[in-house]
Amino acid sequence: MKNYILAIDAGTTSSRAILFDQNGSTIGMAQNEFTQYFPKESWVEHNAIEIWETQLMAIREVLEKTDTKASQIHAMGITNQRETTVLWNRKTGKPVHKAIVWQDRRTASICDDLSKKGKSTLFFEKTGLLLDAYFSGTKIKWILDQNPELKKQAQNGELAFGTIDSWLIWNLTDGKVHVTDVTNASRTLLFNIHTLEWDKELLDTIEVPESLLPKVVSSSEVVGVTQHSLFDHEIVIAGIAGDQQAALFGQMCIKPGDVKNTYGTGCFCIMNTGSTPVISKNKMLTTIGYQINGEVTYAIEGSVFVAGAVVQWLRDQLGIINSAPEIEKLAKTVENNGGVTFIPALAGLGAPYWDPHATASILGITRGTEKGHIARAALEAIAMRTREIVIEMQKDANTTFSTLKVDGGGSTNDLLMQIQSDLLQTEVIRPETTETTALGAAFFAGLATQYWPSIESLSSIWKANKKFTPRNEIQNEKIIAAWNKRMNQLTNL
Repeated sequence: MKNYILAIDAGTTSSRAILFDQNGSTIGMAQNEFTQYFPKESWVEHNAIEIWETQLMAIREVLEKTDTKASQIHAMGITNQRETTVLWNRKTGKPVHKAIVWQDRRTASICDDLSKKGKSTLFFEKTGLLLDAYFSGTKIKWILDQNPELKKQAQNGELAFGTIDSWLIWNLTDGKVHVTDVTNASRTLLFNIHTLEWDKELLDTIEVPESLLPKVVSSSEVVGVTQHSLFDHEIVIAGIAGDQQAALFGQMCIKPGDVKNTYGTGCFCIMNTGSTPVISKNKMLTTIGYQINGEVTYAIEGSVFVAGAVVQWLRDQLGIINSAPEIEKLAKTVENNGGVTFIPALAGLGAPYWDPHATASILGITRGTEKGHIARAALEAIAMRTREIVIEMQKDANTTFSTLKVDGGGSTNDLLMQIQSDLLQTEVIRPETTETTALGAAFFAGLATQYWPSIESLSSIWKANKKFTPRNEIQNEKIIAAWNKRMNQLTNL
């Protein structure tokens, strides 16, 4: 048997490649950051060519670092930042515009116009999504609207659309394969999650030509092989999933009611709802969790647009820390938040508010406010936004979660995890492998190629690393009361 599964984790700020063995252990990892562009207020862009180049570099680096040949790779799985939109010329393979990132709010007015025309229900019933600038469909429309020539090319079938998974697979296969999986398709506002097809009515409503779109495949199946010249050997591509759905599977949330929260650039809480889509009454999103062997597992999701991005902002814009991990140390220099509340709406507010126009605030500052208070309030903000989502999700599911599985870069912050447990009054469990997004992609690829024989065989691989149990109820009540009062003032609820 070939030795390893290679997982590509194409994130919002970096391109990573991780090698896993049959025990789900990490053998090696390589990571390269890429440029974030902010051309106007609330606009966020990436250079798709740079994403491809940094991803290719990461794959080559991890192979070199671990002295692994491409011939030893059993299969490759891909997970990606979702909703980020790339349009490229099919002939040249060159993007026609910078990639518009999921955090970008420029299409809020398009969504407002569609809502005013009474289209919200149509989209919600077919896609499980709310009309919001977060999703890919209106981003495609915006790019095409900028240039009549592009619109013409799109109608003539000369352009291709893809989320980052599609863009990478196109490049890995030298333009031979143009696909996406059901999880990424379900985040476009163009895909009917009940019929599992691109929806003509939705495409016509947003004015997106069907010829742009990739073929939709399941999360776990062989879709192609990499071009030989890239790694001196072809590698089978056999798993694709959007990052949050990959993390759901990597956390082995395989039973209805299982729930995980990923602490990355944003925070994304997803609950497995089984073979039936649960329609949220509380502004959560209904989405596809994954599809294996033709069987679809649905999920409900709550999205916090800004989580780790708060820490990046404190580092890059305010300069109160030099690196992201320093925030835990700085927050521990004070016993509490000193009366400070941080509302982290740096890119609007996601669930359950869905306010693309909201802006961030730091409230309760006095002469006695220190850097540590702001750092602690920032961590509390991440935990509070998660708490708001979990509460609404529990209403939809008509249940109370006894545990919350956590992953992502932020989950390695013990103070944040303790604050989360306190504010939820729920046990928080961090797994041994916090790279569960990449692990989920590896699992999908390995299942498709029989590297692992069954889903059941994967369950023994998942192991808990640390559990955080609730404490500090009095301080919690203060944090929650101040948060609710200030959030209500800001959102006019």
